[in-house]
Amino acid sequence: MSLAQAVRDKLDIPDLVTGGKSLKDVTVDIAKPNEDFPTKLWWNTFLLVLTITLIDVAIIGYLFYEGLYLLGINNPVGWGFFVVNFVFWIGIGHAGTLISAVLFLFRQGWRTGINRAAEAMTIFAVLVAASNLILHVGRPWLGFWLFPYPNERGPLWVNFRSPLIWDTFAVSTYLSISMVFWYLGLIPDLATLRDRATETWRKNLYNVLSFGWVGSARSWSHLEIVSMILAALSTPLVLSVHTIVSFDFAVSILPGWHTTIFPPYFVAGAIFSGFAMVVTLMVIAREVFNLKNYITMKHLDNMNKIMMVTGLIVGLAYGTEFFIAWYSGNEYEVFAFWNRAFGPYGWAYFIMISCNVLSPQVFWFRKLRYNIPVMFVASLVVNVGMWFERFVIMMTLNRDFLPSSWAMYTPTLFDYAMLIGTFGIFFTLFLLWCRIMPVIAIAEVKTVMPQKEGAHH
Repeated sequence: MSLAQAVRDKLDIPDLVTGGKSLKDVTVDIAKPNEDFPTKLWWNTFLLVLTITLIDVAIIGYLFYEGLYLLGINNPVGWGFFVVNFVFWIGIGHAGTLISAVLFLFRQGWRTGINRAAEAMTIFAVLVAASNLILHVGRPWLGFWLFPYPNERGPLWVNFRSPLIWDTFAVSTYLSISMVFWYLGLIPDLATLRDRATETWRKNLYNVLSFGWVGSARSWSHLEIVSMILAALSTPLVLSVHTIVSFDFAVSILPGWHTTIFPPYFVAGAIFSGFAMVVTLMVIAREVFNLKNYITMKHLDNMNKIMMVTGLIVGLAYGTEFFIAWYSGNEYEVFAFWNRAFGPYGWAYFIMISCNVLSPQVFWFRKLRYNIPVMFVASLVVNVGMWFERFVIMMTLNRDFLPSSWAMYTPTLFDYAMLIGTFGIFFTLFLLWCRIMPVIAIAEVKTVMPQKEGAHH
């Protein structure tokens, strides 16, 4: 037994790869979903989410043709579900960069079992979020005007003081860095699938995708250096992207929005919802693809702890908002928050509090943190609560300075269809990715395996 393994046994530190797996076993188990014919469960799920996606695409096309009057937006609530969905999905994508970049820099070994799926989740969530950002501008076919490029429109230029432009730069930068970091880590595993492929077309496909990776010491050294650089670049994005998204609200002069707590509050909420979605996906993946030895209870326990901590931060932010509104003595600010909790959308506020503040408290108990049904339900409840948080922030401004302009926001069937459609697009992309690429980083998992006496590498 190695000294490191003896220390782990002495301290009762759980292994990150269980089942006494060999290096070959790791490759075979993780590559199995990519090499075998899809199961009936996969096909049924895929056809369901694909149908939802196609319906969503048809509705988007109809909105292009008819206009946004089909939605429930009105004068006091001018953004509606589009921006609620945008902020929600950007938050979902937050955990991928945190797990990939921040935990990579801090050399946290437990990231290796979940980072690949979290990175893919980030890409797909940001794409869904960006589609909502483009659609909500009303004339999405002119969405390219958001980018500052030499044009024929004379002095007409983007307004760099607009939060919409800040969103464009933040989301595009976030997506670019995340995609490069994600794909860079995939290259060794794609080469592994290439070498294992028996069909010519599959071998050629993975050969192109892996850029001819040969696995030399020089290649691994360069990969490690570039990964470190990208992780260092990505880490500030964890804080900056959702901070900039919060500026959509915070730079306004509206009571309830114009507050300096929004940036840290939004960042904590994004990590909170992002980890909840990772837990949801990992619980499903470990069951469907039989990956329990690689996505262990230790991985899930760590994520549950992060959910609990960020849930407490979000709860503190909720309380701080109300305290500052009262302490300011500003009657408009006091009314905005009173209306948020006890106005016509008070039911949504208390759903938000119940889901985001109360439900994560179950993770104080180790037995519940290690309980699969409990953590799965809790992760779903948290994401419901985080969607309602964005709903509450948006919709409770239906009562502004002039009572004569007060109005209720009532979502139409098109609003609900667009919301459900975002999940259809996300899960369609995720299921396709699970069939083509490894759900877990094969090469990285091997670096945290318990060492066996006399084992060869």
